Amino acid sequence: MIPLKDRNPSKSVPFVNYLLIAANAAVFFYELSLGPKLDAFYMNYGLVPGRYLDMVTHHSHIITRYLPFFTSMFIHGGWLHIIGNMWFLYIFGDNVEDMMGHRNYLLFYFISGLAAAAAQVFLSPTSNIPTIGASGAISGVLGAYLVMFPRAKIVTLLPIFFFFGIIDISAILFIGFWFLIQFFSGIESLGQGTSGGIAWWAHVGGFLAGIVMVPFFKKRRPTVLA
Repeated sequence: MIPLKDRNPSKSVPFVNYLLIAANAAVFFYELSLGPKLDAFYMNYGLVPGRYLDMVTHHSHIITRYLPFFTSMFIHGGWLHIIGNMWFLYIFGDNVEDMMGHRNYLLFYFISGLAAAAAQVFLSPTSNIPTIGASGAISGVLGAYLVMFPRAKIVTLLPIFFFFGIIDISAILFIGFWFLIQFFSGIESLGQGTSGGIAWWAHVGGFLAGIVMVPFFKKRRPTVLA
């Protein structure tokens, strides 16, 4: 299923969401300029769970130890990776920012990304594959969207046998189905060691963190005292 848009217009300009998309794009174009140095860039600024735990054991410098938790959120592994992530962020992020406010949304986004990275480290502690991408933070955005707009309609491109159809799907069904894929794929990936692929548990961790944090970041409605 590919989301095309949602029928849920926001009431404010989501400039933080636009800035996040621009920042991810800028880093990606920088990656394209690195040539043979790209792999080293992934290893230095992506989050490598096995190396991270080794750093903790050997008391490495605190910046070296924790910087990849942040920098890995802005690194992508190819055109499909960044386009897919930024497309989801563009569709779902504006409404979440609208409901949280610009500052709260930015903080929410980063905490979701950190929770996603922590989940990946915890559940793949020996992996030497760098975890990169904004999908953990975006998963948090999806979790918040699900809580705040469960009945919003998502215009979805749906494969039907050899054809494609465009239908409206409620957010609770679209995002719920997406989460089930992440969760059961994560279960299947357990015990596979350092095999590469998708950081399923980062998606699950970010999503659950997003759901839990909504009450703390959603703007309070104004009240009138009588």
